[in-house]
Amino acid sequence: MSTPLWITATPPATHGELHVGHLAGPYVAADVLSRFLRADGQPVLFTAGTADHATSVELRALRAGRKPEEVAEGYYAAIAADWLRSGVEFDHIVRPRRDRGYSRWMQDLFGRLYADGVIAARTRLLPHCEPCDRWLHGAHVTGGCPHCGAVSDGGMCRECARPNDCGDLIAPTCALCGTVPRLRRCRRLYLPLEPFRERLADHWAAAELPPRLAALCESLVEDGLPDVAVGHPGDWGVPVPDVSGNGFPGHRIDACFEAAAMHLFGYGFDKKPLPEQTMHFCGFGHAFCHAVLLPAILLARGVKLPQDFCVNESYRIGGESVTNGKRHAVWALDLLTEYGSDTVRRHVIGARPQGRSTDFDRDRLAVARHVLDDTWNSWLSGLFAAVREECAGLVPAALPGGAGWEVQRRRLARAVQELREAYGPESFDPRRAVAVLDEVVRSTADFGHVNSHEGRRPGGSGRHLPPLVAQLTVACALAAWAGPVMPEGADRLADALGVARGRAVDLDALGAPAPGTRLAPPTGPVFGF
Repeated sequence: MSTPLWITATPPATHGELHVGHLAGPYVAADVLSRFLRADGQPVLFTAGTADHATSVELRALRAGRKPEEVAEGYYAAIAADWLRSGVEFDHIVRPRRDRGYSRWMQDLFGRLYADGVIAARTRLLPHCEPCDRWLHGAHVTGGCPHCGAVSDGGMCRECARPNDCGDLIAPTCALCGTVPRLRRCRRLYLPLEPFRERLADHWAAAELPPRLAALCESLVEDGLPDVAVGHPGDWGVPVPDVSGNGFPGHRIDACFEAAAMHLFGYGFDKKPLPEQTMHFCGFGHAFCHAVLLPAILLARGVKLPQDFCVNESYRIGGESVTNGKRHAVWALDLLTEYGSDTVRRHVIGARPQGRSTDFDRDRLAVARHVLDDTWNSWLSGLFAAVREECAGLVPAALPGGAGWEVQRRRLARAVQELREAYGPESFDPRRAVAVLDEVVRSTADFGHVNSHEGRRPGGSGRHLPPLVAQLTVACALAAWAGPVMPEGADRLADALGVARGRAVDLDALGAPAPGTRLAPPTGPVFGF
């Protein structure tokens, strides 16, 4: 592959901290894929950004009596800390208010699309709050989705992922003061999608979309692709450039358009060749930006970008979605502080809402910790203790062996094939990877117990050493194979064994440290804490 596989994750709005739904959705899963590919020697570019100009940021500021830029900066620091503590490592995070040239780049793209006739002016009804003296769009207005009836913000429904025009919301209210707004005529800029009908349909057919996303896209085509507002009157966001004779003074570029185009800025769209493959990680509620608006922008620029999608459903607490962070939430920082990144990552991968909504369950998080302690750490601590007691902490000079070792080795060879399939972009399924890793640990622990009696056999001098080396061989493999899912513990294990961090998930990782290597096990658990 001459260009990197480009992995993107939905930019979070900087109106609050990350909650467990964010981790269970795009971020940890995308990081697992990125880590696997890097360890495999494949070029990867993993990017995201922050939706600093989302209307939810401005609304949060208005409610708190603060400036929107203060809210955005404060929560960016919290989000960055959450990513760091959860082990999610990006190559580039676009910061709209900090990245040099960002606003000018966004305005240039917007202006070119207008000059090419892709963006056009329309006059439509838009809610206006008289007490607040504010046009209502985005998070400033709530009502019923005109398509599915669910409670929705203006612009996009997070339940059915279909856009609305704000003025067509059912029973809209001002999110700030609760007033029923008045519908007034407002001239805004739109991106009509119907001219892209055939090209978008071809693009979606080539992408092999997940079934629910395919159903969304096909229903949009069947109903007639909408005109999507890409500019609104307001005070927060990137100003709409002077695209016509008198321009649109006081209008800002729509946050959904900006979130889609932001990915292109993060990649360096105008500076280098586009990748041969792209993987977008997003929640279904944000899929319109990734699967419809972004391809339309690229097609308008004469670019066809191969795209694959890894789409998650909503994550719920007590039956209520935490996707928008508007209801009670379980904050990522709290869980990471209490359980550590290994346990949290393992849990959210297992509970990932893939294909259906799932519920957060703290008891299941405790089970994830128990499995690591009772199975993974118990086996590793026993292995390190045996090497310390039998071999003075040094790797013995013996070949791996013991009762059942050849059978176990064949199983390990099959396991690494399954892991590579589960970690790979073509059949990405990190939950399957966790199940395979658990089986590797359990079966190796059983192998160790069966062979623990070798040292007690009369005249069996040295017979206990091959099983120890066999288990050290598996431990070395685990330091590589578990790396994409639980990088913190995998690195601790690699350091304890004296092997390199971040090795590929392959059969070559199945090899014991050199004889005479002094093991340096951690004072606490290897995985989790």
